[in-house]
Amino acid sequence: MKSLNNKVVLITGASSGIGRACAEKFAEEGARLILAARRKERLIELARKLNTPVHIIELDVTNRQAVETALKNLPADFAAIDVLINNAGLGRGLDKLQEGNPDGWNEMIDTNIKGLLYVSRAVLPGMVNRGSGQVINIGSIAGHEVYPGGNVYCATKHAVGAITRGMRIDLVDSPIRVATIDPGLVETEFSEVRFDGDKDRAGSVYKGYQPLSGADIAETAVWIASRPPHVQIAEVIIFPTAQRSAMIVHKE
Repeated sequence: MKSLNNKVVLITGASSGIGRACAEKFAEEGARLILAARRKERLIELARKLNTPVHIIELDVTNRQAVETALKNLPADFAAIDVLINNAGLGRGLDKLQEGNPDGWNEMIDTNIKGLLYVSRAVLPGMVNRGSGQVINIGSIAGHEVYPGGNVYCATKHAVGAITRGMRIDLVDSPIRVATIDPGLVETEFSEVRFDGDKDRAGSVYKGYQPLSGADIAETAVWIASRPPHVQIAEVIIFPTAQRSAMIVHKE
């Protein structure tokens, strides 16, 4: 097992859900954290609870210039990023394509695909120069299946899978490891965002069975990052026990 003590871990979308849980779990391992998200007040509140050095970046990953500037100007103690967790992402709506909202499409494409690319492009050269690093992209079962109303969201998560595989190929002559974690149903703010703040509709997604938690995914991310240097975990699909595919869930 590779120690994560004192390693620098950058987590995007760290203000809630899987990103927040990753911050908590990596802090328990003694990692130093760079927490990036749009909601700075949530990052400040989280940092106060973590017993580890933390650098906060108020960041919208869809803004390429902001990403480049923030990551070029990291404090010296945080400049050498050992682990990148590309977690920032969202879904908007479950409309049929012919009824969909192009603004929502753009938001998903800009965040889920382009944001991941911008952050990775800013971080990877340093990893290559240092000859070490771990990238963990948070994908989804939606990157393996397409379900009704999931058209564009599923397309963005298929893209995350393709980018992950391409990244791994591009880095074949380096010791940098690249993984994707593709969860099924995880109880976070994801559904609330997808349904434009409709908490009742969002809550119904997780009723009648035990969904995954952000901590379940975070524990997997820690496990991946702590494998011995010669071991590369390429892809992990995680379901709650009650789930069998994107659309097959047994509810009591």
